Amino acid sequence: MYNYSSSYYSSLLNISSSQSSQIIKHLQQPIEPTLQIYESKNISFIPLYSEKYPELLLQLPQPPWGLYALGDLSLLSSERKLAIVGARKANEYGVQSIQLLMPKLVEHNCVIVSGLAKGIDTFAHQEAMKLSGRTIAVIAGGFHHLYPAENISLAREMAKYQLVLSEYPPNTRPAKWQFPARNRVISGLSLGTLVIQAGKRSGSLITAYCALEQGREVFCVPGKITDPLSEGTNDLINDGAKLVRTSEDILNEIIKN
Repeated sequence: MYNYSSSYYSSLLNISSSQSSQIIKHLQQPIEPTLQIYESKNISFIPLYSEKYPELLLQLPQPPWGLYALGDLSLLSSERKLAIVGARKANEYGVQSIQLLMPKLVEHNCVIVSGLAKGIDTFAHQEAMKLSGRTIAVIAGGFHHLYPAENISLAREMAKYQLVLSEYPPNTRPAKWQFPARNRVISGLSLGTLVIQAGKRSGSLITAYCALEQGREVFCVPGKITDPLSEGTNDLINDGAKLVRTSEDILNEIIKN
């Protein structure tokens, strides 16, 4: 299947001849050495057709063709996943909101899915682990180029006891476009997405809109009308997202009776 000409791939994928030549070169390389490297580093690859591939992701119009994983693969089969995202510059109100909501979410076996970014993502991962809960990080780029730098130790801890996922090969450096792209995976893995603090143009709103397009629940913690970090969440509530005051506001929607 790799004997097509570079012009064929150029036409098929709408790319330049040099780019298609690189693809052919990559496809023709033996895969066994790469798989051995992955195995030595405990990296699992879960293709789209694998029984381990998350069912909720299969419902996406364009699911990742495969997932690279580090950590506890059993978390992928958990039925009760909840995405928590929010502002990178979250303040004490955001932290307090997570501390208020997390205990019962963990008690009811919710697996917390987030993006390992600064702010709310970090607090969500850390609070879930602090309460002996389970959490999944979906990252942009590959495992060999973890971002941001200040969360490398958190990522490594999660790779041992929780789960870190990427749709990109380990050597892939994170690119700007990959961050909004990975947001569809965060929401796609989850029954619902909770937004805690988000500005008017926050990347967290992309995750919320992805959830809406995927037919998933969107929850928001309200904020002060004078706080710029509340503009995005308050707008989502105004547009129909469920206002969250207690954990029950979330659990009543995602727990099936």
